[in-house]
Amino acid sequence: MFQGASSLSLDAKGRLSVPTRHRDVLSATAGGQLTVTKHPHGCLMVFPRNEWEKFRERIAALPMSAQWWKRIFLGNAMDCEMDANGRVLISPELRAAAGLTKEAILLGMGNHFELWDAEAYAAQEAEAMQGELPDALKDFSF
Repeated sequence: MFQGASSLSLDAKGRLSVPTRHRDVLSATAGGQLTVTKHPHGCLMVFPRNEWEKFRERIAALPMSAQWWKRIFLGNAMDCEMDANGRVLISPELRAAAGLTKEAILLGMGNHFELWDAEAYAAQEAEAMQGELPDALKDFSF
């Protein structure tokens, strides 16, 4: 189960270092193999390969009316692997799609991660915090 936020820097080649607290789990459960794809909110989704396979099956089973979502998720998916130093190369196409330049945020989202441009994430989080709570959260005690 992945959770928590980590501030990361992409190097000149577009690599990011996976936080140490996640490396062992990713190595043990997925052999360091990851799949990265677009997310409709403007970030990237980073899956351990075993979790990607489950997600891919669910997306592939969608009806023809969801063909564009299949294209977005499956057509943009790229496999990658952590190197010996725990770094992952994010392709130029996916970096451009998410507006990733140098500073990024990696969010643990349970069975996968979201990878955001740091400025874009801060702006969207601030906007969400100013909005009204969705109905699904109104019964929560904060």
